[in-house]
Amino acid sequence: MGERLLRAIVLESIYTAYEGGSEPVIKDLSLEVDRGEYVVIGGPNSAGKTTLLESINGLVKITHGRACVCGLDVRRRGFEVRRRVGYVIQNFYFDPFTPFTAQEVVMMGRFGRQGLLSRPKESDYDAVQRAIKTVGIEDLAHKTIGTLSGGQQQKVMIAHNIAKEPDLFMLDEPFSNLDFRAREFLQDVFKGMVQQGVPILMVAHAFDGLPDIPIHLVVMNRGRITGDLSCQAGEVEEIIRKECEVKERCSSG
Repeated sequence: MGERLLRAIVLESIYTAYEGGSEPVIKDLSLEVDRGEYVVIGGPNSAGKTTLLESINGLVKITHGRACVCGLDVRRRGFEVRRRVGYVIQNFYFDPFTPFTAQEVVMMGRFGRQGLLSRPKESDYDAVQRAIKTVGIEDLAHKTIGTLSGGQQQKVMIAHNIAKEPDLFMLDEPFSNLDFRAREFLQDVFKGMVQQGVPILMVAHAFDGLPDIPIHLVVMNRGRITGDLSCQAGEVEEIIRKECEVKERCSSG
């Protein structure tokens, strides 16, 4: 019981494979994440970083091992896990003719709490307005989502997941369409969430603007964790670079 209360994520020797795939993408991976941790996941392309997030969220089949997220067994209760986890994916696209406003898209983040066919309550409207204000998109709230730029849509999806009031927040390359000022602003938002006990898991290639708090750094390569340590924000990029260089020399030697 103590582990469930403290740990947001417990992965023990998991293997993950996409449907129809003959080889596992994630291999014998173990990881523990506590509540209130800021986790940065780095590594080369095709290291399995996105697949790890999808595995934690129950979107990719875990074939072996134990996976407990927010106190729930991912292999048996994946739907319940997804209701409690915020997940901003790397690539999304809204058709220009999508009729929903940004505020309506943020409200969709409440569906897991209110039910798909239920009418929003006052608490839902309050959560949506808080999320919109937190991300700083008040001026976009009544614009249709398909007319917004890629960076603006990204902010809307971050607000969508904040409105969900998640127990765990995962982001895959969330700053790819944002300028440095916007990245710094959102990093402060995520720092605030961590200080409230919500763990953040972020896949990233650019590490400028990380908040000045301890970072739980996870380095991946070829479906495995090759580094799992605590460091400061300014050390992240150099540690990942050295870790990848060492693994490259070992694999080529």
